[in-house]
Amino acid sequence: MFRQNNAPIHTASLSETQLGQSAGGPSRGSTNGKSTGRPLVNFEKGWASLQENNAPETGLVNGHPAGHVGSSEPSNKYFEPQNITRSRTERHQAIPHRPKKLMTRSKTNYEPEDIFLARETTVEEHGELRHGWELEYNSEEFLEQLNLEFYMYYTDKRHESGGKPKDSETMKHLEDWRHKERSKTVSAALILCLNIGVDPPDVHKTQPTAIEECWTDPISQTYAASKMMEIIGKKLQDQYEGMSMKTRYKQYLDPSVEETKKFCTSLRRNAKEERVLFHYNGHGVPLPTPSGEFWVFNKDYTQYIPVSMYDLQAWLGGPVIYIYDCSRAGNIIANFDRFVEKHEAENAEARARDPNAQLQNYANNIQLAACQKTETLPTNPDLPNDIFTACLTTPIIMSMTFHVLENPLSTGVNVKDVRRVPGRAAERRSPTGELNWILTAITDTIAWNVLPRPLFRQLFRQDLMVAALFRNFLVAQRIMRSYGCHPISTPEIPLTHDHPLWEAWDLAIEMVLSQLDPMLKAEAGGEPYEYKHSSFFTEQLTAFDVYLQQGAPKQQAPTQLPIVLQVLLSQVHRLRALVLLSKFLDLGPWAVNLALTIGIFPYVVKLLQSPAPELKPIMIFIWARIVAVDAKAVQADLLKDSGYQYFTKSLLPETGIPVANLSEHKAMSAFVIAMFCRGFPQGQQVCLSPDLIDACIGHLQDENALLRQWSCLCISMLWKEFSEAKWVGIRCFAHHRLCALVIDPVPEVRAAAVHALTNFLGIPDLTDQVAQNEETIASALMSMTTDGNAMVRKELLVFFSTFIKRYQNKFLVAAYENLVEERDELMYSGYANGRSHDDSEHSRKSMISRNSVQNSMWLHLLVLSVDGHPEVAQAASIIVDYVHETLVNSPLAPHALRVIDNILGLMQRSAGHSRQPSAPPITQTSHQTAPSGPQNPHKSEGYLSTGLRRNASVAAALKYLGLGGSGSTESLPTSSEPAHQTPQQKRMAGPVRPGIPAEWSTPPNQNDTTSTSAKYQRAKVPLPKDFKKRDPNEPATLPLESVFFEWSIEYFREPQMKPNEPDEPGSDDYNSRLWRRNRNDRILDKTQPLKGVAGSSPWDVPTGFFNNGSQPTSMCFHQFEDHLAIADDRDSICIWNWQQSNRLNRFSNGNPKGSRINEARFINEDDQALMMTGSSDGVIKIFRKYESEDVELVSAFRALTDIVPSNKNAGLVLDWQQGQGKLLVAGDVKVVRVWNAATEICTSDIPARSGSCITSLTSDQVAGNVFCAGYGDGAIRIFDTRQKSAQAMVRCWRKHKQWITNVHMQRGGLRELISGSRNGEVKLWDIRKDDPISEITATSDTMRTLSVHEHAPVFASGSDTHALTLFNVSGASINTVHPYTPFLTSAKTSPIACTSFHPHRMMLAVGSLGHGHVNLYTCVGKVAAHERL
Repeated sequence: MFRQNNAPIHTASLSETQLGQSAGGPSRGSTNGKSTGRPLVNFEKGWASLQENNAPETGLVNGHPAGHVGSSEPSNKYFEPQNITRSRTERHQAIPHRPKKLMTRSKTNYEPEDIFLARETTVEEHGELRHGWELEYNSEEFLEQLNLEFYMYYTDKRHESGGKPKDSETMKHLEDWRHKERSKTVSAALILCLNIGVDPPDVHKTQPTAIEECWTDPISQTYAASKMMEIIGKKLQDQYEGMSMKTRYKQYLDPSVEETKKFCTSLRRNAKEERVLFHYNGHGVPLPTPSGEFWVFNKDYTQYIPVSMYDLQAWLGGPVIYIYDCSRAGNIIANFDRFVEKHEAENAEARARDPNAQLQNYANNIQLAACQKTETLPTNPDLPNDIFTACLTTPIIMSMTFHVLENPLSTGVNVKDVRRVPGRAAERRSPTGELNWILTAITDTIAWNVLPRPLFRQLFRQDLMVAALFRNFLVAQRIMRSYGCHPISTPEIPLTHDHPLWEAWDLAIEMVLSQLDPMLKAEAGGEPYEYKHSSFFTEQLTAFDVYLQQGAPKQQAPTQLPIVLQVLLSQVHRLRALVLLSKFLDLGPWAVNLALTIGIFPYVVKLLQSPAPELKPIMIFIWARIVAVDAKAVQADLLKDSGYQYFTKSLLPETGIPVANLSEHKAMSAFVIAMFCRGFPQGQQVCLSPDLIDACIGHLQDENALLRQWSCLCISMLWKEFSEAKWVGIRCFAHHRLCALVIDPVPEVRAAAVHALTNFLGIPDLTDQVAQNEETIASALMSMTTDGNAMVRKELLVFFSTFIKRYQNKFLVAAYENLVEERDELMYSGYANGRSHDDSEHSRKSMISRNSVQNSMWLHLLVLSVDGHPEVAQAASIIVDYVHETLVNSPLAPHALRVIDNILGLMQRSAGHSRQPSAPPITQTSHQTAPSGPQNPHKSEGYLSTGLRRNASVAAALKYLGLGGSGSTESLPTSSEPAHQTPQQKRMAGPVRPGIPAEWSTPPNQNDTTSTSAKYQRAKVPLPKDFKKRDPNEPATLPLESVFFEWSIEYFREPQMKPNEPDEPGSDDYNSRLWRRNRNDRILDKTQPLKGVAGSSPWDVPTGFFNNGSQPTSMCFHQFEDHLAIADDRDSICIWNWQQSNRLNRFSNGNPKGSRINEARFINEDDQALMMTGSSDGVIKIFRKYESEDVELVSAFRALTDIVPSNKNAGLVLDWQQGQGKLLVAGDVKVVRVWNAATEICTSDIPARSGSCITSLTSDQVAGNVFCAGYGDGAIRIFDTRQKSAQAMVRCWRKHKQWITNVHMQRGGLRELISGSRNGEVKLWDIRKDDPISEITATSDTMRTLSVHEHAPVFASGSDTHALTLFNVSGASINTVHPYTPFLTSAKTSPIACTSFHPHRMMLAVGSLGHGHVNLYTCVGKVAAHERL
């Protein structure tokens, strides 16, 4: 019985080094695909490794016979050693968290991240791992390393989005923050109708009453009435000048109607189209009439003369600010619009009479009135008579006066004292200046939170005078309401008198008044007093910080944002305000737009002139967010006053930025410069300097991937359509340095390098030097056609399309000669007269385009046109379509069409004799491509939109396009069985070991026929997210348009300072992950104890039976979900819930005809798993949401480029290492290809060291350094990936004589390595030994399948006589079962087609040949009893 001790808890934390790793870098222990791991053998410590000096196939380890190592055979009792992998599958490893630091670049999902916990078991007293790994695998250092290296793959943004930018609708909904209709008030008329000493007839004043005008008593004993009018008028002008010094003011004291008309018309004439201000104080004249008339005087001041608003509008026109400070002022506003409409009607009539007539403008007027139509101004003697004007022009004094009058407590301060508060409004450190600063922040904030955004921009951001008046109008609303007056305005604004921020204003006033007495005494020569400043701004910044900590729920605008804007004016609080502002901008475009709307931009522009080093990292971050949202709007501002140099200097290597993550801030600077140059020739011109390009080139070697990416894109934008910059780049060898990035470990960097090189093309003067440089670049990029990332390949196709457009004629020749070569191949390959290949070879040597860059690129394009990723294939299709369409419209058209007719004739002739045309290998130098899944052949489609369906001939598809022929592709051969064999096919098909019958080296299913029903229905082919199929009627145009730059910009529109939603505790995604973790642990706890009895209990209890609907050929259980994936003999995958025996989903893998799915695996099983498939055409595909109808293609790439498409032989075999992120791929090829899932590039090609195909791959799932390959000739070879590729094979066993059915190394248990061949022999191995540990004859018939349980000491063998036999690793047969088949079928003796153990549960799935049914079995006895408990 297995025993597990309670595991200690390990908490893994990330070091700064790990946090600083560049995204997408190679996994630990590898550098650019080369192993840096330590050797594996130390005999003194009792464990073995395979050193470099091991001679291949000699059976030596570290130069000594492996048999000298102490025996590691298991004892009779089976013990489970410490299960450190958990895959790591046995023990739960936490789902990755994405750590974020302040203003740093977020890490991608495959980088080291926090771990919840890792539980371990201990090695039993008598247990020992195979292969000498027990000491290393049980060390604390190794366990900690495993914890830190547990990643998820194919879950990055590039996989989620497919490299396509998001829908621009989000950006369209953002408000236009630029004030395009910005205006200014240029002139002001201050009309005072006071008639001092004479009360108007309809005004009845109380006694005592309010008498002060502009805080001056007009009834003075010192001056005459006329002099007092001048004093009051001068003070009113001074009050207005305190708000705006740029406005020209003119006083009109007790004017007559003639004077009023004269100065009004003059005011409009001088202002032209700008705004003017009309201030009317009517305290000495009658009240406005109900018809909207106000009063002035006659020349002799003997009569009051009414002025119609109709006349005033005609004199002043528009735009105008009208201010009415008089009782019943509402009468004027009530009639205003009526007269405007009358003027507009007159304008319409005049325009009808004369379209060219000059008309007066009457729009865009603003009115402020002291009270409603029936209200009179307050007469409180403690208040000024012009209380409305006092609120509008001196809000600080008026607010303090109001505070004193309304304060129920006695403070010793009277209404006269408040006018003695020290300081001026312009001095922010003085009491008056601080109050003015606070009031501006409060009124702005109230308006921001109450007014609609457009109205706020109109009143508070377009005109400084209007903004000041409306800020103070809010004060008037609050104060005058307490005295029975309700000021009104047009446009009307909501009531704000009860806003909570007024309490903060009262507190600020109280703090100043409480210090007034000591301040006045100090001014009078008394004891010095230091003024205590208000804590208002500090408290508001704290409130803003709390808002940010809450995560901006529902994207609700923060109340304090306008206050943050005001704080930027203070050096004391500026740094903290900028930090908080940067956090706010990091929330996304909506936050940036709000900040720009509130008016933050002028401040951050001015701060670019600040030399303060502590502001530099924050300013770079803020500007990066701004240009990411609206770069076009700020380019001119960066050009003005050389603001762009703030960022160009930051890019220079000698420029330091006082921040820990220096590289990321330099990347932001490169981003700002790239956006500054994008579509802005003036920006490109001023940024053109060798120093900038040299700096970007130098950053290409930086460890930070974001900096490398944006250094490339900065160069790209500088080069785009700017020849001078390209010549500077040539002199700096920039294009050579960019070409070196084709093997960069980060796909985004590779794509950025291609983007830059694409923009390098196109120097107008196409000299030999230019052509040589461009062809050198094209040659360097050709290797990227095998890149594992679809985004990179799509960007490469943009380069190809630009290059083809530039050298179009050469590509027409290459395409034509390619057709001629294909015709000759058909003629000399046995289709026609059987002539020698010498003629074909002679024709090939005479090709003009032979060995040219153009010919090589054309062949690569043809391969990409049948890429496994639809977007790549479609993009390549457009290019090929364009070239072919241009070819048939060129002078070569008669010759090209004749060649096409010859090809079609030869193919039609061959179709009459055989349905098996040539299917040459898919290589990077051959254009003949594998076919695809069926599509409607009668539908008119573009050449490449037919996709992988094209079979055998490029010309056939051209003919199908309608270029002179009427044949259908249905008449062309579709099978991939070769009529004549290539050397590679002969190598794979024939015996490779002398003296051995041929059938020994062939797969057991060699002679199987397709047993799937003729009613087989093709399933839906999953497509990438947001895939848009090309319109077949749309003409092909070049060059293709890249979207990579737009996609890259989105990084700076996304939050980087906070964890992603799945990493946020309490979020739905986080809780789901937590639930899955607990679920996984429960499954492990339940299944671990069952392994001890699984090797002795019969596996004959049926637990499931269902009809797959098609012939199963490969099956795979999910570790934790109740999912069973079944691949059939065509191209479909069915996902079953084995608990409920119901099918969840069925989809097509999109295989070419004649190929099939060889492998299906689940990856990322600890969280949300993905489905990985490998097909016999060499293509790997990864799917998300595989269990639902919304299944999507995540990635697809051609892992093997030289494979022979076939549904026989080995096809493609793979092994996935979740812990290392490696994909081992082999099959009908001469190499084992190692792909890095994090970098999505092939890190090494390890020679297979055999002429036979590889039939099976397995590897150590813990360290991932050692893997084992089984071959078609019966050989088994061990490889160590830490060695050089040529020396990687460290052992070869030739004990098997026939085709290796399977070889498998357990990921748990004792790490047993078990192999089985088609003749029924099963052997257990230790990689340190020359001979097998034990040998078992599993069946005397042909062994069709061999499956090994990952943790239990059990394996199952399926024969061609419908027998399934289970054994334990000691060699004892447990039991034999004959899977159930449908009643009255002929499949009761059919071969076992596929078997699969559940990774943890004691469960086995079995599928037989001849029907689509699947049986599930489990073991009985102690296992069943335990499960019942």
